[in-house]
Amino acid sequence: MTKTLIILVLLFNGELVKEKFEIPIAMTAYECLDFSEKYRETIAVYKNNSYYLKDGRGTLQGFIC
Repeated sequence: MTKTLIILVLLFNGELVKEKFEIPIAMTAYECLDFSEKYRETIAVYKNNSYYLKDGRGTLQGFIC
């Protein structure tokens, strides 16, 4: 079963954005959460108790699988 990964991003202007990504391979919810942790390492840097997006838009708040 394919999964949709929703990334919650808090922009520096205060807006909360939900970004959706379709994962084209079958995986369980646990595998999706493992994937999201690896994806987080790719798009964000941890500092000052937050994950800051590398593109400078804001902070990563969480994932929903």
